Amino acid sequence: MAEQEYDWASLGIDVTKPSIARAYDVVLKGKDNFEVDRAFVDQIVKIIPELYDVAAYNREILGRGVRYLAGEVGLRQFLDLGSGLPTVRNTHQVAQEVAADARVAYVDNDPIVLAHGRALLAENDRTTVVTADLREPEKVLADADVRRLIDFDRPVAVMLVGILHHLHDEEGPQRIVETLLDAVPSGSHLFVTHFCASSEEARAAEEQYLALLGTGRFRTPEEITAYFGGLELLEPGVVPLPLWRPDGEVPAELTVGQRLMYGGIARKP
Repeated sequence: MAEQEYDWASLGIDVTKPSIARAYDVVLKGKDNFEVDRAFVDQIVKIIPELYDVAAYNREILGRGVRYLAGEVGLRQFLDLGSGLPTVRNTHQVAQEVAADARVAYVDNDPIVLAHGRALLAENDRTTVVTADLREPEKVLADADVRRLIDFDRPVAVMLVGILHHLHDEEGPQRIVETLLDAVPSGSHLFVTHFCASSEEARAAEEQYLALLGTGRFRTPEEITAYFGGLELLEPGVVPLPLWRPDGEVPAELTVGQRLMYGGIARKP
């Protein structure tokens, strides 16, 4: 994507600073990013050479998790918060392969997600893209487009895949999770993946994220597990992404990259 192709500023898109959604697009080898995003990723790759693999691990667990929730659990409503730019094997594609009537509301605060997402999803009436800020969960829950697709009287998959680590401690990520879960009934599920302070390299990466992007908290496994408080945590618990119900064999000893993110799914009783 060339920065001069559009008047991005008129859409509220700052091409001089890296964004979370566009940086993730870089590591997923997408095309909806700018030079500033690629330069940021280059800095992180110096610390975590496996960064592109980490993005793949996160995408793969998204697929496994959504397939489980739509198939084995039978959920038909997915609220995907901090969803990022549409890419391959998105939530709606996985869910609707399992159940054609599955409905997905994507929520992201980056206007570039809306710009690209709505065009991609224009012909899918069971999917929408909403611009809203996760830090204001009440507004997310009240959004007309969200409520058009999501019936909060029926179980919902609340997805926070790769986003809570972009909330600072003082922004109250635990309160945000609790607010979202208070709005959904018994039988709903919480799906979280999160950067983990699992190695010296991870802690060095956190310093770079905070310095260059302004966000990126690498929390401990105990801190990540705390998001599931009061819920029924499904096996195998909160674990490095490749260990969550893998489709194939996993090495006995995980690499730094394989341990960089932890994730899990839990049921609201």
